[in-house]
Amino acid sequence: MSIPAPVLAIVVPCYNEQEVFAATERQLRELVVRMAEEGLVSPLSYVAYVDDGSRDRTWELIEEAALAHPDLDRGVKLGHNVGHQNALLAGLEAVERSCDAVVTIDADLQDDVNAIPRMVEKYREGFEIVYGVRDSREADTWFKRNSARAFYLTMYRLGVESVDNHADFRLMSRRAVVELLKYKERNIFLRGVVPRIGLRQTQVVYDRRAREAGESKYPLRKMLNFAVDGITSFSIKPVRMVFALGVVFVVIALFIFVYTLCRYFAGETIEGWTSLMLSIWFCTGVLLLGLGIIGEYVGKIFLEVKERPRYVVESLRGFDAPEL
Repeated sequence: MSIPAPVLAIVVPCYNEQEVFAATERQLRELVVRMAEEGLVSPLSYVAYVDDGSRDRTWELIEEAALAHPDLDRGVKLGHNVGHQNALLAGLEAVERSCDAVVTIDADLQDDVNAIPRMVEKYREGFEIVYGVRDSREADTWFKRNSARAFYLTMYRLGVESVDNHADFRLMSRRAVVELLKYKERNIFLRGVVPRIGLRQTQVVYDRRAREAGESKYPLRKMLNFAVDGITSFSIKPVRMVFALGVVFVVIALFIFVYTLCRYFAGETIEGWTSLMLSIWFCTGVLLLGLGIIGEYVGKIFLEVKERPRYVVESLRGFDAPEL
């Protein structure tokens, strides 16, 4: 039995998106209207934009859209920049009580909005989580395509449950969102958390498009930080690898010790200052690498135990809640 047309909320995190916002707002507004006219979603469906501490006119544009289209556009302004993942959570928490299903999508619309109606159809078939999976990444640079493949392969090898070629473009039922919001960690990695929720899940395949305007909010530094957060949030295998590497070096050291004694009692001169120095430098590097990996986990613990709020909502537009 098909589920009735849901009240759909589309959550869009925004950070310095003034150049692309007008096109994004128009496309999403037209999409919601079209889906409502076709009976795919309820006429009460809407789009919620989350301003993640932008330094440009993004929030002003969100306010203008909310005033011009009060039935379709809403806004959430965060007190400061808290990062993409926390901005998504802020949006999900804001819409959770006023919708049946939520779609999250980035403001650059490289993820195809035309996949959203297919996601809703899957929801109405009974699926609680629908992943948008990229069939092609031709719009990305060679480096980004291959680094993404390496990232997903690494996550798989480390035992992290994730969906290949899936970013944060997904549909979740209200029930799935309620379960997701129970996860309280500060260093959250949604691409690893959502599959752990369980419930009925499926995928919708689409082609990734080129960014219409503006610049990517994920330069190399942020991509690396994001990858580290993903790995260290879900796997302790790196620490175990350091331990295994330490065992290997201890075994090698024992063999070298025996070899050195044999050369000494044989009366042979032990040469090899260069090899000795190389060994010292190499072993020191391995030790520092191991300390760095362990330090990453200690840092995560440090941030979690303080239990600071993940974000502060400065202002709301279009929601029933009073202005903050």
